[in-house]
Amino acid sequence: MVHDPSCHGDGEDLLPPGHRIGDWTVTEPIGEGGWATVYAARRADGTTGGDGEDGSVALKVLPTAGLAPRQARQVTEAARREAELGRTAPHPRLVRLLDTLVLAAPDHPALDGAIVLVMERARCTLRDLLATGVDEARGARIIAGICEGLAHLHRSGWVHTDLKPENVLIGRNGEVRLSDFGLAIELTGTHGHAAPMGTPDYLPPERWKAPLGADGVKIRATADIWALGIVIHEVFAAGVPPFPGATPTARSAAAQQYAEGRAALRLAPVVPPFWRDLAADCLAPTHAARAPHTAESLLARIRAHRPGRRPRPRTALLVLATCATAAVTATATALWPHPAPARQPAEHPAHIRVFNAERSCQDRADRDPQCSLGLAVDPTRPYTAGNVIPTRVWHNDVLDADCQLPTGLPIIDEEDRTSTLWYRIRLPGPATAWLPAVRTKDRPTLVGCP
Repeated sequence: MVHDPSCHGDGEDLLPPGHRIGDWTVTEPIGEGGWATVYAARRADGTTGGDGEDGSVALKVLPTAGLAPRQARQVTEAARREAELGRTAPHPRLVRLLDTLVLAAPDHPALDGAIVLVMERARCTLRDLLATGVDEARGARIIAGICEGLAHLHRSGWVHTDLKPENVLIGRNGEVRLSDFGLAIELTGTHGHAAPMGTPDYLPPERWKAPLGADGVKIRATADIWALGIVIHEVFAAGVPPFPGATPTARSAAAQQYAEGRAALRLAPVVPPFWRDLAADCLAPTHAARAPHTAESLLARIRAHRPGRRPRPRTALLVLATCATAAVTATATALWPHPAPARQPAEHPAHIRVFNAERSCQDRADRDPQCSLGLAVDPTRPYTAGNVIPTRVWHNDVLDADCQLPTGLPIIDEEDRTSTLWYRIRLPGPATAWLPAVRTKDRPTLVGCP
């Protein structure tokens, strides 16, 4: 998933709209950074081929032409790592890699030999979301999602090494995904090695003094935990980093002073107490002090912090309207109880009222598209844009339901309530669609759907 141009400035126009790459046609630039430029694209044959709202994907183009041999090797290795991680360790909290291509473009020397990663497309990054403000409940769900992704990476023997808000993507369905694994390192035992690269604001103190060996500097999973501590502070302090300084160099120097015991850790008072403690543990000054605070143990603490909630399996997320209102779900909740199905004649459907948990959408009378909700085509398939009918519904709409399916795909609402119950909705004519039970406060008793 790579973020939308509405969330970030356009990249250099290396590829014009309409340019074809493999099975894909470029529609617009999304952004650029490092050695890559990213474009939105759609299938050239017009079919739906991606997870974007319009069936689009993101093409991450890494040119190699004109680079020095060492630089070309670095670009190729970064692309290989992203492809390898996507192939060997897929997970719902990691951006999904759909395909890889190497371009042969002798008539376009700048693109000849370029590597292209075809990825699912997101609405925006966490950095973009922080600019609009994140309340504590939403921030908690985001951090829990990041912990899920890190826990999976670390269990699979990988370290991200470049965790930061720009590399945490918020999807069109409200989900959180970790992205940009070009600097990810596969561990050999307890550690791996990498070139001394990364974003200064998120590097742990030991990286600044780590000896540079033939294989690079030593990398361990605790590097991601340090970066997580920075991200937690930024999420709950409106994007403000925990270490003072007007530049990354100054902030890095402040972090090293803290690690050496020459300065105290001063977290912003606006950060809620639980999250201050969590961030402080992540920002323990040494690898050894951070080692007990694994992504899994941090996730367990987040779950325990939610009163009355029990751990639940990972599930699909609701289709949400906009990135600014996206609620990324954690993995701790109580299952919503389902009533036992009982018979009700199909010719007498039950009336159920749509409920949108977003308060800003509950008082609107203008049927703003950003407050609309989707009805699914198939309740057993992922509840994403490709599985939603064109007709939208809004808060307080009254729908006719003629049966219920108690074993559909689990769906989570913005309050972390989970349900596998779906209602089949009657539409004008012979068409039907499905509403997840988490999108209504009503609990009619209906016959089970065939």
